[in-house]
Amino acid sequence: MRFKLILSSVKADITNRIVDAAKAAGATGATIIPARGTGIHEAKTFFGLSLEAQTDIIMLLVEEHVVIKILDAIREAGEFHRPGTGIAFVLPIEQVVGLESQIEKFKEEVRESYF
Repeated sequence: MRFKLILSSVKADITNRIVDAAKAAGATGATIIPARGTGIHEAKTFFGLSLEAQTDIIMLLVEEHVVIKILDAIREAGEFHRPGTGIAFVLPIEQVVGLESQIEKFKEEVRESYF
């Protein structure tokens, strides 16, 4: 099995919507990391304190054959066609450990779907 890592940076208020869309498209889970970032526009300040919006990084380790379907679902759910809503990109994964039990489950599901 070959895996890819989909990383998506979104505002925290749409994280659940993105994760739900990714799962509906074939992702089996997600890791969410709270973050903050900067873009082309400066953060607003109030008495010298930065008022940056909370951002989440959503990590999805997925099988290669479902990447496009999941990426399309993320783009749609996050309305990424609108400026400032989020980004998502895909990285190759060379090796994975710790998924042995999930890989066996995937194999069982594939066998059951063909018989």
